[in-house]
Amino acid sequence: MSSPALTSLVALTVHARNVPSLEREGFAARAGDLAAARGAILLHTCHRVELYAWLPALGGDALPDLPPGGVRIDGVEAAQHLFTVAAGMDSVVIGEDEILHQLRDCLAARHEHTAATTGECPAGGAAGAVGVTLAGRTAAPVELDATLERLFQQALHVGRQAHAWRDGAPRSLADVALDRIGRDLPALEGRSILVVGAGRMGRIAALAAARRGAHVVVTNRTEERAGDLAEEIAGTALPFAAGDSIPEVAGAIVAAGGTWPADAVTVRRMARLGAVVVDLSSPPAIPVALRSALGDDFISVDDLVHAPEAKPHERLRRRVDRLVGEVAAEYEAWAATRGSVPAIRAIADHAEAKRAAELDRLLRRAPTLEPEVRELVDEMSHRLVAGLLHGPLAALRSDVDGDRDALVRELFGL
Repeated sequence: MSSPALTSLVALTVHARNVPSLEREGFAARAGDLAAARGAILLHTCHRVELYAWLPALGGDALPDLPPGGVRIDGVEAAQHLFTVAAGMDSVVIGEDEILHQLRDCLAARHEHTAATTGECPAGGAAGAVGVTLAGRTAAPVELDATLERLFQQALHVGRQAHAWRDGAPRSLADVALDRIGRDLPALEGRSILVVGAGRMGRIAALAAARRGAHVVVTNRTEERAGDLAEEIAGTALPFAAGDSIPEVAGAIVAAGGTWPADAVTVRRMARLGAVVVDLSSPPAIPVALRSALGDDFISVDDLVHAPEAKPHERLRRRVDRLVGEVAAEYEAWAATRGSVPAIRAIADHAEAKRAAELDRLLRRAPTLEPEVRELVDEMSHRLVAGLLHGPLAALRSDVDGDRDALVRELFGL
């Protein structure tokens, strides 16, 4: 159960396990109205859209409605959820690296606050989501509330620590896609894989396919980027709407921002190849005509949610759970201390005003005191007040439940 320190923290979470892609994107659009607010930050990835809000800093703005299947989490449980996400324990690929990059990008984009690009998931991810909400706006930057800033910094700390404990080579969503493409094949070695998109996830997919010995064919809206990625992995670059120039491929991974402009020739070519096409974009980048032509050979990013994945070792799970609990407790204690700052400041200001008034009265009654003596009296009065306030202020700083705030204000007449 949350202490009063974090009762105003809210997480609205929408995940592909329970909410389809188009409904997730609809929620992201509604949540985008708050993406630039001081009291909110939006995490937007291919499988999840999560709005974290600190209600006192929202200035009366209403939270967006959740779609069916969405979940609201309050208080310290919201912090624990984000920490678990950062550790990769809530991902389709348990322990994957990409979520940590997305969290970092999310916070960086919120700091920059001037993004004007369109969303691109997974190639753009969280940064793109903020860009959608700020596109065309000229409002002055608003600093993120310290409660949310601290929350995301702590999440990054949890993520880095959890990833340092991981055993073996990291897996990504691209590896799951390649598993699906190669499910009915002896191996991918020596076969060709088409990668649509040369952003972050496109590059991850291309590198993963190359590691499996596949020949990678890259296409991208910007041909120069496709050429650069193809050169990096000794692959081949194609025009974005490649048509009949698409070679015999075992499958395709699509990680593009926006729709892949597959014309009628491209649609016919992909359908004839009978290759499995995995679309990692949300919403789908594959046009409806190509999806229909592919039939069961089309795999969406939502379909991958149900792909079988290895679970983490129980020892790692317990270790991460313990870390999440410890960091959540530290965060809650910090929030409680932050809540006592106004009372601490009020007591200190009240005591200083009384001290200064009494010192002034004394010096007016003893105008002949030497300067050295005046300094000694002034120093003694500071030490006396500090000594008297030490106990009450220490009690306020450790007031996790907020019970002492009202009592101290009453005792000091504040």
